Amino acid sequence: MPRVVSVYFPLLPIDRIRRHASEPLPADKPLVVIARSGSKRWISAADPIALKLGLRVGMPASKAQAMVADLLMVEAAPAEDAAVLEKLALWALRQYSPVVAVDGSDGLVMDTEGADHLQGGEELLVSGLVNRLHAHGLTARAAVAETWGAAHALARLLAAQTTVVPVGHVMKTVIDLPLVALRLSSEVIQGLRVLGIDTIGKLSAMPRAPLTLRFGPEPARRLDQMFGRVAEPIEPIRIPELVEASKSFAEPIGAPDTIARYVRRLVGQLSTRLAENGLGARRCDLIIHRVDNTRQYLRAGLAKPVRDPSRLSKLLCDRIQTIEPGFGIEKMVLVAVFAEPLEERQVASSLIEEEVADITPLVDILGNRGHRLFRVAPVASDVPERSVRRISPTAPATGQTWANKWPRPPRLFANPERIEVIALLPDQPPAIFTWHGRRRKVVRADGPERIFGEWWLRPREFHAVRDYFVVEDEQGERYWVFRAGDGIDPETGSHFWFLHGVFG
Repeated sequence: MPRVVSVYFPLLPIDRIRRHASEPLPADKPLVVIARSGSKRWISAADPIALKLGLRVGMPASKAQAMVADLLMVEAAPAEDAAVLEKLALWALRQYSPVVAVDGSDGLVMDTEGADHLQGGEELLVSGLVNRLHAHGLTARAAVAETWGAAHALARLLAAQTTVVPVGHVMKTVIDLPLVALRLSSEVIQGLRVLGIDTIGKLSAMPRAPLTLRFGPEPARRLDQMFGRVAEPIEPIRIPELVEASKSFAEPIGAPDTIARYVRRLVGQLSTRLAENGLGARRCDLIIHRVDNTRQYLRAGLAKPVRDPSRLSKLLCDRIQTIEPGFGIEKMVLVAVFAEPLEERQVASSLIEEEVADITPLVDILGNRGHRLFRVAPVASDVPERSVRRISPTAPATGQTWANKWPRPPRLFANPERIEVIALLPDQPPAIFTWHGRRRKVVRADGPERIFGEWWLRPREFHAVRDYFVVEDEQGERYWVFRAGDGIDPETGSHFWFLHGVFG
């Protein structure tokens, strides 16, 4: 089932102007963008401050100046806005989906089928996408649905930053939206409103024949696209710099073995072209064109630049079973959407230097199956939960080590869990503790190890103290527990007990 993501930039001209201004513009003054046609000048975009003051898109520029004295006015630059959208589309193509296109003058659309698992699912994909855009000064909203029309409408008409429509719920979600959601011309919308039709639900209940006779085929076609009755393919953005290989078939193919054979041939051609340009692929997209004018996609990501045909073929062929050829495949295109320079490296003899095992092939296989991989690296911190951080599984060694002489549990909780304890204060370990509703009797213990708060970083931890103990219960299971506080002074902590980790 296709899943389409629509990204809407409601303030694209405003955000572009603020980001690229030679001098920072005052953030507390209203800003509008002025478009012109001949002698006419009107507002084409306005920031939230201007909207609160009563200005609106379409208002004459002279009237806006009369209403707001300190109004900042900048001339519209549609070509620059289009260039920004194209750059964003290429960025999304490399980061999120094999199929990305510019959607009008204020948005992007992408088909994430077969690619969302690389981001941890749809929720994480759209929330991460919007957050990354916000971090770069771009206001954005995103919606996920089964059709381009539904995702386009929801991203623009709902106030939520992200919206994910469950499979099969498109009609229920859009039925009450206004007609502007259908991307119809203003004349058609006005004509329908005269008849009392102002929502998608009312329009869908109308008989098709008189509707088409009066307004033409466009309303019915947009409705069918919205509900998925008619396909609306996305033509992905492509640039000459992308390295690709393609194969068209005189007779459609569909057998898995045949698909795999041609995938290997395409990989061989792509690897040759990458070598000619001194590049290695970091992300490859296999685009499958079916005879019913629909497409399917496979995306393979790599931890490091690669042009080894066997590795690339394995990553793609491992997921051939997810391809549904339908009535047959008429064309396949393999694109290296993200490539980096890759130089040939001489492999030293094992007699001269010890060969280092390369784990990137395993990382690539697991990563393309949807697993989120990482390593933990030391961080200079006295507080245990702050002493580790996640890094890429293929990142070079940081050169840091943990300096603690006391044992640390292999499984350390990110957030210590509260436990009920019977213990003598101030220095005795627990005699009995209850965790997850189970009562455990302590038979051995070691400690305390006292850890102070990082008062030089967080003033509120000036008096904070933790006393840690390694305890073992009657079943031989070992735990890492601590008391918040020194057991005497209440300013040092609450004196509650917590379980922070479990030994193997």
